[in-house]
Amino acid sequence: MTEPLEAAFITFIRSQQQSIYRLAYNYTKNEQDALDIVQESIQKGWLALEKLTNTEQMKSWFFTILVRTAIDFLRKHNRVVLVGDEALQQLPEHDTYENLDLQQALQHLPLQLREVIVLRYFEDLKIDEVAHILTLPVSTAKSRLYKALRLLKIELEQEDMGHHA
Repeated sequence: MTEPLEAAFITFIRSQQQSIYRLAYNYTKNEQDALDIVQESIQKGWLALEKLTNTEQMKSWFFTILVRTAIDFLRKHNRVVLVGDEALQQLPEHDTYENLDLQQALQHLPLQLREVIVLRYFEDLKIDEVAHILTLPVSTAKSRLYKALRLLKIELEQEDMGHHA
């Protein structure tokens, strides 16, 4: 493995640590499990680093590893994450999803729809990168994104009507 590649990986992990943690936490809703997934993903990434041919694609390459590690973790532990209002109030301080109504609305989405929203808007990835990370055709990623946006809009409008009633 080349030293510049190793250095680029270390720099990437350091600069993206909040995004990496936030993405893992989005799957587990548990701080320790998210940290375990991050650690395992970094280890997998380090071991597979020589397979990365273009360092400009490091973010989407690593997020693919992270998403697959998180999904494997959830399968292995037979977890379906249901988050109530109390758990939402206790989110870690370093979670940067600032709008609580949006955060709650996101939690009502099925994981397949939520992960597309998180990758596209919170992690600022292009739709083709999202599709690649989730191993989906671009058309499927787009349709999930549009469906998720429609459901979020409905959810947020209902929340808004509830506050003004």
